[in-house]
Amino acid sequence: PEEFKKSWLYSDLYKIRNIRPSFRYGLYIGLIYSALDYYLFRGHAPWTFNTSQADNERIDAKNKYKPIKYDKYDGKISFDKASSLHLANIFHDDGQPCHLILKSSEAPITINLEKYAAPETRYCPAGVYEIVTNSHSEKRLQINAQNCVHCKACDIKDPTQNITWTPPEAGSGPQYSDM
Repeated sequence: PEEFKKSWLYSDLYKIRNIRPSFRYGLYIGLIYSALDYYLFRGHAPWTFNTSQADNERIDAKNKYKPIKYDKYDGKISFDKASSLHLANIFHDDGQPCHLILKSSEAPITINLEKYAAPETRYCPAGVYEIVTNSHSEKRLQINAQNCVHCKACDIKDPTQNITWTPPEAGSGPQYSDM
């Protein structure tokens, strides 16, 4: 920690420490505060907003969620998931072990589905997680790891911290060939 506080990274992060927390008061308040903090205080405001609550603790109970109705993709501005994953140039070997590890196989159903309406099916941009029902009407979490874009949202946002993202086998994942 002491070496980090002496680094250029700490200096850069310290200047923007209040930007994201300011948006909890709304879009316009966040924008106004961000402009003041950035241009007037130059990142050296004499206060720091409290950010003690982790992202995974901010998920509310399922009764607050309403499904979003998206328009059908048009192929110009919006695209289907398969096309978008193709553009990300995702590559995973078929026989490699899953890099998304569940600490408990029951938690996604008994806690996340019951209490939070399965948030992993919503916060994953690649649709890696889905709740499937078998012929006996039993539900389980299916992990489509081959679609993973390695954003680590599941490792950060899961309310029970049940999903552990681990690096996949060498060379797997998004292939950023144009960077």
